[in-house]
This record gives sequence, C-alpha cells and structure tokens, in this order.
Amino acid sequence: MKKIIVSDITLKNMATEREAALLFREKTSVAACADSIGADIIELAPVKNLREDMIIYKTIASKIKNAALAIPAGFDKESVKAAYECIKDAKSPKLIIELPVSTVQMEYTYHLKAEKMLIKIGELVAFARELCDNVELSCLDATRADKEFLISAVKEAEDKGATSVTVCDDAGISLPAEIGELTKIVKNSVSIPVFVKTSDRIGMGVASVVSAIEKGADGVKCAMAGKDVLLTGELSDALKACGAKINAECSLNNTKIHASIEDLLSNIKHEEYETDSDVSEKKGILLDSDSTISQVARAAAVLGYDLDDKDLGNVHKALMVICEKKDAVGAKELEALIASSAMQAPSTYHLENYTTTSSNLTGSVSQVTLTSNGETLMGVSMGDGPIDSAFRAIEQCIGHHYELDDFQVQSVTEGKEALGSALVRLRNNGKLYSGNGISADIVAASIRAYINALNKIVYEEA
Repeated sequence: MKKIIVSDITLKNMATEREAALLFREKTSVAACADSIGADIIELAPVKNLREDMIIYKTIASKIKNAALAIPAGFDKESVKAAYECIKDAKSPKLIIELPVSTVQMEYTYHLKAEKMLIKIGELVAFARELCDNVELSCLDATRADKEFLISAVKEAEDKGATSVTVCDDAGISLPAEIGELTKIVKNSVSIPVFVKTSDRIGMGVASVVSAIEKGADGVKCAMAGKDVLLTGELSDALKACGAKINAECSLNNTKIHASIEDLLSNIKHEEYETDSDVSEKKGILLDSDSTISQVARAAAVLGYDLDDKDLGNVHKALMVICEKKDAVGAKELEALIASSAMQAPSTYHLENYTTTSSNLTGSVSQVTLTSNGETLMGVSMGDGPIDSAFRAIEQCIGHHYELDDFQVQSVTEGKEALGSALVRLRNNGKLYSGNGISADIVAASIRAYINALNKIVYEEA
C-alpha cells in the first residue's frame, strides 16, 4: 500500500485560534504528542519573537525523536534565515515557503501581480534550498487560483529546488471531487511529493482527503484539535476503515491516538478546572484560605512552575498567612509567594555594585560587579533601558544567557520614597525559576531579583 505522509499542524493552528498563547511547556507537549502518535512532520507556528521563539523551537527540536520539524519561513530572505536558525538542529529540518496563488490573495495580501509572485516564489525557494535540504512550497488559497498559474508556481518551485508542494483549500468551500481533480492536475505537473491541506468548514474534510489520495496525493496535513480543520483522529479512523479500498496507509498509531490527544487537550484547557479558586483559561488564578495544596500545585503548574512537595508546602503555608489579611490571592501574588518561599538557595552570586547611564539620545549602558566564591566578576553592556542593559551585563559576568520568561515591577509602599518590588522569571531547560528583589531603587530591585533567580538555577544544577 502507498504510505501517506502525515504533517501535523496543531501548533500552527493553536497559535492563531487561541485567545491566550500556549505556555512553553504546552508547546513542547503538543509537539511531543504529535511525535508519539506517529506524525511524520510537525509544523511550528511562524516566528513572531525571534529571541523567544528560537529558545522554544530549539528545545522542541532537541526533544523530537522521529518526526521532521517544519517551520513557515516568511516573505523575505531575512525571515527565511531566521526561521532556519530555529530548526537547524532538528533531526530532519524543513522550511516551508507559504505564499498565496489566488489572484485575490496575491493582490490583497501582498500587492503583487502573478508575474511578480512567480519571481518571489523562485527567489525564496532557491534561497531556502541553499540553507536546508527539505523545502516545501505551500500554495495558499490554491482552490481559488487560476489553474495555469498554479501549475506555473509549482513547476517554478520544483525547478528552484523544492522537495514538495502543498495544495491548500483555505476558502473551505470546495467539494471532494474538486479537491481530487486539483490534486491530480498538480500531481501531473511535478515529480515531487504533493500534499493536501483540506478544510472541514462544510464537514467534508475527510471525504476531500480520500478523494485527493485517490488522485495521487502523497501527504496530508491535519491537526489534533481546532476549528474547520481535518482532525488527526478522523484521518486515522478513515484510513483504518477504508485504506485498503484506496490502497493507502499512514504511520499514525490508531490504538493510542484518541487517548493521547484527549490527555493532551485536558492538560492545556485551563477552563476545565472545577472551582473559582482554580485556574481559568486566561490564567485567572484565585486562591483563598480554603485552597488545598493540590490546588496550589495546579495553579503553579499553569504558571509554568514544577514545585516539589517541600516547596509546595512552603508556598501553601505562606498563602495561608497572606489569606489571614486578605480574602484571596491572584496570579501576581502567587508568583511573588513562589519567588519568596520556594526553593530558597544559597547566594552563589552576590551583587557588589552597579552603575547605569540612560538618556533619550543614546542607549543605556550598565556596569555590574558580582562576586562568586571569592572571585570578582564584572560585565558591561548596552541595552534598551537601564534594566535591560543591567541584565545583559549580568549575562556577561556569568558567561551564560537564560531566557527571561517574565519581568514585573510594582510599588510595595506609597509615597515618593516608596519601595519597589521586582519579580524575574528565568527559564532553564524548560523549567522556571523565579526571584524577587526589593529596593527604593527599581533598577537595584530588578538586579537583585535576577540574581535571586540565577542563584536558584545554579543551586539546583549543582
């Protein structure tokens, strides 16, 4: 039987559908689940914040054992290069050039006529192929494209080195027979694999895929969850039921697929928590004097913390003390409690002094001096403001960069001499470490918070 390649687009779909962005651990969980159930390719969401996405995607790349890792590459060479940097360490990296091929989308979205779009397709595919051995042209809105132009586009992509093409039904109004016929036209035009991405907007996603496979499609794009999309479970069930009739099979593990997806979704749908003192989808945490240790653990997990029993006990005890003075504690207060009560670590790094300069004419410059085990460490760096430059100077001191997951400042007391409190969350190997600092100088409070979190990382690694 013909082996149908399955490309999982769950992460890409969730990036556009969900109001609240997925947490770091949720993104890695989605990718790991797709890999475990047998997806051949896992597609990431487009790069939005290069520094942050690169850390997340490199982590995912290191954890994916079987599937290829693909990423949309943007509309210019710089975007293509940035996308490749995120996945180049994957076992099997793949770049996807996503461009519209219908007249309405070409002119409305990119303001390009067909001739210019054809040139752009060739340029980007060729550049992507210089970086990566596996390059795909994804023909957006292909079902509404002029067929002659669609054929020209896929041929141009193949000539410039593309290793596959995808026919996308973004409008979601095509009938199965129309999808099948379009697949046949594209398949007869190129010698490289042809994927189809069907819509389930009118409830014909599975039928459209079956029709496309009958007409020669080599691969299918689907998602474990989402709206108007072919669902992985439905594709797996369809091929199990009628695969022999169309001479097709896939690598999806039908025996574990539904249980695995259900378990995954239960872990990322925060709205399933049972009481008001639990966690909502938008991290609306509310804990009070009646909250149990298990509820504290679940709330901490949603914020990204993996606390052991001792730390959970300390945080719960601190929560009870706070709740004697106020009715309930929200997300920010819980973060502060975790920072001050969980995993207290010895001071491996100690702040000796710092100097910072800032103006509206030039960037900020900070010099930070630390001591560690009797050794004096000094770093100097520029940044976007005194706090950013101070954090970069600390990184120079320690010779390592940690992802800054979150940074918050607020006043503790009132008046012009108010104390400021800073909260810093650093991420190392997928785990969060929080630190807090208090000072009348908000820059000093921020530096102390950063060092507090840093000391926790060093202590646990040791």
